[in-house]
Amino acid sequence: MPLAQPTAFPAEPDGWPAYLETTVDSALDDARALLARLKDGTARTAAEVLDLWNDADVAIATASSAAHLLSEVHPDAALRAAAEERAQAAEDLVTQRGLDHELGEVLAATDPEGLDPGATRVREHVLRDFRRAGVDRSPEDRERLRALAQRCTELGLEFARNIRDDVRTVRVRPEQLAGLPEDFLAEHPADDDGLVTLTTEYPDLLPVRTYATDPEVRLALTREHQRIGWPANEPVLAELLRLRAERAALLGYPDWPTYDAEVKMIGSGTAIADLVERLDALTAAAAAHDVDVMLARYREDVPGAAALTPADNLFYEQVVKSEQYGVDAREVREYFRYEAVKPGVLGVMERLFGIALERVDAPTWHEDVEVYDVTDGGRAIGRVYLDMHPRAGKFNHAAQFPLRPGIAGRSLPEGALVCNFPTGLLEHDDVLTFFHELGHLVHEILGGHQPWAMFSGVATEWDFVEAPSQLLEEWGWDAGVLASFATNAAGEPIPTALVERMRRADAFARGAWTRRQLNFTALSYGLHADPPADLAAFTADVDARFGPYAPVADSHQYAGFGHLDEYGSAYYTYLWSLVIAKDLRTAFTDGLMDPAVGRRYREAILEPGGSADAAELVERFLGRPSSFAAFEAWLAEGTTA
Repeated sequence: MPLAQPTAFPAEPDGWPAYLETTVDSALDDARALLARLKDGTARTAAEVLDLWNDADVAIATASSAAHLLSEVHPDAALRAAAEERAQAAEDLVTQRGLDHELGEVLAATDPEGLDPGATRVREHVLRDFRRAGVDRSPEDRERLRALAQRCTELGLEFARNIRDDVRTVRVRPEQLAGLPEDFLAEHPADDDGLVTLTTEYPDLLPVRTYATDPEVRLALTREHQRIGWPANEPVLAELLRLRAERAALLGYPDWPTYDAEVKMIGSGTAIADLVERLDALTAAAAAHDVDVMLARYREDVPGAAALTPADNLFYEQVVKSEQYGVDAREVREYFRYEAVKPGVLGVMERLFGIALERVDAPTWHEDVEVYDVTDGGRAIGRVYLDMHPRAGKFNHAAQFPLRPGIAGRSLPEGALVCNFPTGLLEHDDVLTFFHELGHLVHEILGGHQPWAMFSGVATEWDFVEAPSQLLEEWGWDAGVLASFATNAAGEPIPTALVERMRRADAFARGAWTRRQLNFTALSYGLHADPPADLAAFTADVDARFGPYAPVADSHQYAGFGHLDEYGSAYYTYLWSLVIAKDLRTAFTDGLMDPAVGRRYREAILEPGGSADAAELVERFLGRPSSFAAFEAWLAEGTTA
C-alpha cells in the first residue's frame, strides 16, 4: 500500500466547508462502516478483527484530530463552530463504540493465541477500554453512561470555548506603563481617547505582570485574567464535575480520580493524594522562603504591605533576580528575537535527533502558518505546522495538536504547534515554552510510525506525556545551546556569564513555582475527588492550604482553568512528569548535544510511542527505574540560592 499523501488543505476560503465534509465527515462514515463490518457475523481470526478495529481507530483519529485543531485555530467563527460539531461527533462515536455490547462480544471472543506482542497489547487494551466504558453493565446503565459521556463532551467543548472566546481588556494611561520595555510601548500606542488598551492575552499579560511598576495596572490585568470564563463556566464546570462523579459511580469506582488514574502510571486516586502530601512536605519551606524574600522587597516599595499576590509575584521575582543575581529580564530578552529563536530552536532539535525540517509551500488555515516536512536521511517521516502568533478567535495558550495519525506503511504523522508568541522580542520563558511544545511535536512525529493507531505518536500513559517536553526545556538553559541562536540586534551571542547568572537566578523562586503547581494539582484532584457545592469557596480553601501567594480578590480562576477539561483530575501530571524529566536529564553526562545520547533517547523514549508502558521505556533508557532523587536535588538548589 503506497503512503497516503500529506493533508491537503483548501487553497481558497470558500473550500473549508467542503473540506470538513470530505475529510472529517467521510472519515467518520468510514469508521462507522468498519465497526458495522465487525458485527456482520463473518468468521474472522483475531488478527483480522484487530486489523479492522485498527482501521476504525485510524479513521476516528483522522476525523477527531482535524476537527479539534480547526475548532481552535481557524480564523472563521462559523467554521470553528462547524469543526467543533464534528469534534463532538467523533467523541460521540468513541462513546457509542465503547458501549456497544455486540461489538464488545466480538472482541472478547478473539483468541489471543498466535498474536504477536503488538497485537496482544492492542487486544488487552481494547478489552480493558470496553470494561472501563461500561459495556458489561445493564442496558439501562449503558444508556445512561452513553448520555453522560456525550454530555461531558459537550460540556468540555463549551468550557474550552468560553475560555478561548473570553479575551478581556483594561485601559490605562500611557504613563501607567512605566517599566515596560520600549518595544512593548511601541506596539501599544494610545487610542484616540489617549488611553492604551491591554488584553488578557499572554503577549500583554506576562510583560505587564513582569515589568509594570504601577501595582494598580498589574492588579487590574491580573484580576481580569483570573476572571476569564466567569461567570459562564461556573455552571458548566459544576455540571461537568457532577457528571464525571456519576459516571465513575456507575462504573463501580468511588470517585473520578480513582477511575481516571487506573490507566495511568500513577495507578490510583489515592496515589495522587499521596503525591500531593509528599510534594507538600518537600515544597512548603522552600516556597515560604521565596515568598518571604519577595515580600520583604515589596515592603521596601509599599511599607506595611500585608501579602504578595499573583499580581505582584512576577514583578518582584524579576526585581530580586535583577538586584541580587544581576539578571535583568529586559537585558535578557534583547537576545531572544523571534526571527532568530525560531530557526535556532528548530535547529537544536534537528541536530539532537538527527532530523531535518524542510519548508513547504502548502495551503493552511491562516497565512501566518508555516509548513515543514520532517526528514531523516532525506526520507520524509512527517509534516509539521507552526502557528505561532496570536489572533482573534485562536486558542490562546501554547500546545501541540495532532493533525493526522502516523501508521507504519500507510501514512506519515502530522502535527501542529500552536502558540501565541510576539513577533518581536521574546521572554526567556517564551523560549522555554517553545522548547516544551516542540518536545510534544517531535514526540508526535518520531513516535508516529507504529502499526497500531492507539499506540502511535504521543500515545503513552497520559501522566508521562509531559516528561519529554519538560526534559527539552533543559536545552533552553544551556549556554552553548543558547549562544547558537540567541543574539542581540548587533548580532552578538548571549554571553556565557549572563546565562550562568540566569541559571543561578532561576533557582530563586523555584520553591514558590513548584508550590503553585502543587496548588493547581490539589485543586484539580480535589474538585474531582468530592465535587463541592461551592466552587469558589472550595478553591479558596485549597489556595489557603497550598497556594504560595495571597489570592487576588474577586477572582474566579477555576472558571478559566482549561486543564480541568482535558486533564480532569490529572493536573498532577506536570509535577509527576517533571520528576521523571529531571531523572532523564541525568543521562546526558557529556553535554546536552551529545548525539549518541540523543539517538539513544530518541530510540528508547520517543520512537516507541505507546507500544510499551512508560515505566518500561524509562527503565530502558536509564538502565533503572525512575526515582525522585534528581527532582529533590533540583528543588533543594532553590533553598541555597
